[in-house]
Amino acid sequence: MAKFCSNCGAELKEGADVCIKCGKLVNESKGPINIPEGRKSKVVAGILALPMLIGVFGAHNFYLGYTGKAVAQLMLTLFGIILSIVIVGIFMVLAAWIWSLVDCIMIFSGSVIDANGNSLV
Repeated sequence: MAKFCSNCGAELKEGADVCIKCGKLVNESKGPINIPEGRKSKVVAGILALPMLIGVFGAHNFYLGYTGKAVAQLMLTLFGIILSIVIVGIFMVLAAWIWSLVDCIMIFSGSVIDANGNSLV
């Protein structure tokens, strides 16, 4: 009996854990599944994006391969911390915090891909 992916409807090969067409995990009852080489984890990226941890420093963007965004977020946070002695720095850190929160929500909602164009697993 043929099995089909619940995400895209493609026919699955016998014993497949990942749909070849869309990359979605199809059989989570077998225990832990190794992430295919070159694919990034949605959970790891989401945790790195949490603003309460290290999200404001752009760790999730470094992880996903968006180096330019990561450096911009890191610089915004560091300059904001330094300039906190004048009022403008507080707004810079607040902007980095909001940026990180939005990224975290987007990652967990599944609307983010890595820099190589792969969906997160």
